[in-house]
Amino acid sequence: MKKLLFILILCPFFNFLIAQEIGIRLGEMAGNNVAIDAVYPLKEGRIHGNIIFGNGVGIDVIYDFIYKPIQGLPNFHYYLGIGITTLFKSDYELGAATEVGIAYQFTGSPLTLSLDYRPSIIVLESTIFHWNGFGLNFRYVLN
Repeated sequence: MKKLLFILILCPFFNFLIAQEIGIRLGEMAGNNVAIDAVYPLKEGRIHGNIIFGNGVGIDVIYDFIYKPIQGLPNFHYYLGIGITTLFKSDYELGAATEVGIAYQFTGSPLTLSLDYRPSIIVLESTIFHWNGFGLNFRYVLN
């Protein structure tokens, strides 16, 4: 059952191959501190995904239903989303995560820098609230 769930959760990450932005995320993520970070834009919002390394391997898939420019600051965007989080280590964790953040795309450069806060609640195997999910993302824009 765990293998089937792992495969179902990994399916969206095949989009990393066609992601519009890819890079790294540094910060607190379910006890880990580094991740491969990717963004795939949608007609409305975007998918923000991470493959997390450190204390086990984790996956976060968040749908940012709000991704909008800040008025008067065209290179700055703010975003808000919700999704799932999972961690495979000695025990298994599955839960929900939210995200709120701000992103800056450098003018004339294919680089994006963003800062976000991603609290999560784990509900499977045990109940844990991860409140300290601050992260710094460095991504390369592939268009």
